[in-house]
Amino acid sequence: MKKISLAHSPDADDIFMYAAIKYGWISSDFKYENDAKDIQSLNQDAINNIYDVCAISFALYPKIASEYALLRTATSFGNGYGPKLICLKNKQLKENFSVALSGEHTTNALLFRLAYPKAKIVYMNFLDIENAVLEQKVDAGVLIHESILNYDESLEVKKEIWDIWCEYCLKYEKEILPLPLGGMAIRRSLVLLDAIKIEKELMQAVKVATQNKKSLSAILLSKNEVRVNEKDLEKYLSLYANDDSICLNDKQKRALDLLFKLANSNVKCEENLLPLEYEELRNS
Repeated sequence: MKKISLAHSPDADDIFMYAAIKYGWISSDFKYENDAKDIQSLNQDAINNIYDVCAISFALYPKIASEYALLRTATSFGNGYGPKLICLKNKQLKENFSVALSGEHTTNALLFRLAYPKAKIVYMNFLDIENAVLEQKVDAGVLIHESILNYDESLEVKKEIWDIWCEYCLKYEKEILPLPLGGMAIRRSLVLLDAIKIEKELMQAVKVATQNKKSLSAILLSKNEVRVNEKDLEKYLSLYANDDSICLNDKQKRALDLLFKLANSNVKCEENLLPLEYEELRNS
């Protein structure tokens, strides 16, 4: 079996969507060797072309489009929710306030910089951001992943990144689109038929996971493979690993095009997806 290096984050949604492959719930033509890293490390690995398949922040994609195609599956979008800018309650933020972000190439960082161009940014692992704010090492921070579910009661939300996104949606698209957060990219140097098979297997894995959410969640909890409790896991998966994660839809594609535009790129989503018609032509 061909070996495929695949990297994803250790966050509950990524672990959940990959679990069907890990536990052998779907058949595969490949042997997947997976690594789990924080999202900014994954973004940097994608820039360095380290993995065959790699989870990325969607905002990064224009920088790696020449080396990676976008996969249609294992995506995370916000829809009325997303990362949160938090600070201590009743704290007044100046124009040049200091803020902790989870990485230079993340979607939340792109949108934050557009909204707060004078802020002084410090990049750190997202798991350290809440404490950095509590200890007043920075004035504010943007919480992502499971951190948005529960945070210290001495903190308050100053701005939803979702609200920033909506402003740009209304400005350019005249309607609200889902917020593109993270997805998967696949190396263009792979044999195209193999790449198409990999996408289909990953899509099947996400579908199987969502169809068996209760039993799979129980397994992940029993094995301590996620950082949240049962209640929070159910809530988090409903947000970021759901039916809309199985395959990109038209609204999500339009949202990606808008995000790439905000990143000052002419890259288009549809043009960078795997050409599924190639398989049909080869087999005809």
